[in-house]
Amino acid sequence: MRLATLRDGTRDGALIVVLPDGRSYRAARHIAPNLQAALDDWSRCEPLLRALAAAPGEGLPLDLAALLAPLPRAYEWIDGSAYLNHVRLVRKARGAEPPPTLETDPLIYQGGSGTFLGPRDAIPLLNPAWGLDFESEVAVVLGDTPAQTGARDAAPYVRLIVLVNDVTLRNLIPDELAKGFGFFCSKPSTAFSPFALTPDELGEAWVDGRVHLRLKTELDGVTVGDTDAGPEMHFSFFDLIAHITKSRAFTAGTIVGSGTVSNVDPERGVSCLAERRTREVLESGKAVTAFLVDGQTVRISMADAAGRDLFGDILQRVVAQ
Repeated sequence: MRLATLRDGTRDGALIVVLPDGRSYRAARHIAPNLQAALDDWSRCEPLLRALAAAPGEGLPLDLAALLAPLPRAYEWIDGSAYLNHVRLVRKARGAEPPPTLETDPLIYQGGSGTFLGPRDAIPLLNPAWGLDFESEVAVVLGDTPAQTGARDAAPYVRLIVLVNDVTLRNLIPDELAKGFGFFCSKPSTAFSPFALTPDELGEAWVDGRVHLRLKTELDGVTVGDTDAGPEMHFSFFDLIAHITKSRAFTAGTIVGSGTVSNVDPERGVSCLAERRTREVLESGKAVTAFLVDGQTVRISMADAAGRDLFGDILQRVVAQ
């Protein structure tokens, strides 16, 4: 089942179910007014939404530009860094060593969750000197998840899966982290894919809390990354859930990100410009690739083994403010 949120003039939008063709939908307000309401009452809403999606007949034409993020705002947005190749590369770029617990203790930060960007919303460029970058990721949306949920018990709490553009201001990061208090201004509003999928929609590609499919990233129409999201995800989503619930519970609608999808093989490309710049420094001693500038476009998508577009695509234009 694929769900989305239609712009309707309200802050949280209107819940819709997306039909299998990915080009039509059915309104679901009679089941739940918005996605957060459906997550709050999932045991009742899920079977009704599935029945609506499977009912015979045509739907209404779907315009992806008319969609908000599936959750236009969320109670919490928690992002990990589960691909250790990314951690090693970006830290090398700023002359920092990875933590000694890199392989045993997941890196996590809590981002802003009140102003998410829709899949066609512009990426604001407030100051080119800040080093605007995209980060292509996968994320899960949780139901109510109790404290001390173990990785082996985490699967039932994953309600939905989405794609993410975790927009980052690279040149603000070093000074922020030097304070010892984490990211803040270097992490502006995050964008999400048009559709949120229930895990069964991925079939055999959803294995042990990982999405075993390629995540494609294009910059100005040119593929810069065709990364494999599965095998090199060191910490699975189940591992990340076990980590964050160590000391507290989480409410329905919490979003947990994978961090930038990254592969050791350079032929797979990159899911952020920081990795490309680091590789350039390692190869030639100098970063050649510039960060994002006004007018550029970023596209993030994922298809299944048959080539079917799963999440719709994030397609954003950089716009100077």
